[in-house]
Amino acid sequence: MNMMEQYDELWPGGPGFLRDDAFPLSTDSVLLAHFAARLRAKRIFDLGCGAGALTVLLGLSHPGAGLGGIELRGEAAELCRKNLRANGLDASGILTGDFRERRSLPRAGEYDLVVANPPYFPVGSGYSAPDGERAAARDERTGGLEDVCAAAAYLCRWGGAFALVHRPERLAELMVAMHSHGLEPKRLRLVQHREGVAPNLVLLEGRRGGKPGLDVEKPLLLTQRGGGDSAEIKEIYHRE
Repeated sequence: MNMMEQYDELWPGGPGFLRDDAFPLSTDSVLLAHFAARLRAKRIFDLGCGAGALTVLLGLSHPGAGLGGIELRGEAAELCRKNLRANGLDASGILTGDFRERRSLPRAGEYDLVVANPPYFPVGSGYSAPDGERAAARDERTGGLEDVCAAAAYLCRWGGAFALVHRPERLAELMVAMHSHGLEPKRLRLVQHREGVAPNLVLLEGRRGGKPGLDVEKPLLLTQRGGGDSAEIKEIYHRE
């Protein structure tokens, strides 16, 4: 790592990420990386890779895999490249461009695993942010569910996987969008703050050309009864 730049470790001795207030490290990306880590893949592509937290974590959980990604914002794409290199990973596959445009993407069907942590809210829903960078990360002004699923289907090989994190209130819409682009929903996991409360996130895996049949896993709990991190969160973040 460049000693002139300040990197924060996700856990002691773990991956480091360049500190940048405009592109903070997202818990959602960490949970998605954990969800997708079990998927076998030699080539991985991150749609809207941002500062690269998800790309880095999947690169570390899939040693030797070829990594690619695309990010519309040039500053974020360069930050992603820096974070990959700082963690000993190849950054040459990170593109600056719009995944809604086919000419901006690599060749079709080249990836075993495509991932995305897209904006959660429709434009005009009232959940945006005052500045452009944060707004682009929160609402769908640079691409909605149909766009994300279309790009994922284009990049996935036949039988390849697409995994993403989103909001549970948009699960029906998400499944319809995936199915319409030939991505069959195959594995679902809900994320809850604690037992007995409504989920606040959904993790979903689809397969290009997959057969119908959805495996619903037990919920991922963020905290345990009485407070404090759950056992699984401690495992994910390598906490005692």
